[in-house]
Amino acid sequence: MLADLSPLIAAATEWLTRAYPACGGPLASALCEAQARQAVTVAAWLRYPTPMDAALVAMAGPGGAGRLDMVVGSDMAGPDDGTVDDDAWRTWVDEAVVSWAASLLTDARLADLAVAALAEGEHVKVAPVAFGRLRSPDDSDRRAAALLRHPDLLAPVAALHHEELAGRLGQGRALVA
Repeated sequence: MLADLSPLIAAATEWLTRAYPACGGPLASALCEAQARQAVTVAAWLRYPTPMDAALVAMAGPGGAGRLDMVVGSDMAGPDDGTVDDDAWRTWVDEAVVSWAASLLTDARLADLAVAALAEGEHVKVAPVAFGRLRSPDDSDRRAAALLRHPDLLAPVAALHHEELAGRLGQGRALVA
């Protein structure tokens, strides 16, 4: 049984959808979240491919959203008044996973390579998924996630760990250009 990455996936998805919100109403929000969740899931499964990797991040913690907030010029955390609030999820944000997800959302070829790489891993054996909204977004998906899939807007976040993702996918510097 694989260690549970769901808190990390939920937090990274939350961060992405707050930083790059949906364009439209409730349906657009749901479509945007589905795309973000698929990208984050692929990224998390690639970054933590074994039960040991997943258990280690669950034990040590992923690091939080502080640097990501600085990169996008946002203060999503709000004022630090020392009280426990609704932002505790932010401690479960994994910067590398968010960066990898941003790369996948803005590069269809990279997303295809990443999903193909998962076929060799343990996660898809437990939960096989096609990741259709990530790999083949339709017009509704694109409209809903216009900010989430905008390459210029996501470039600073994607650049944080892009070389590491390219290396993980066996592409080296070819995908970095």
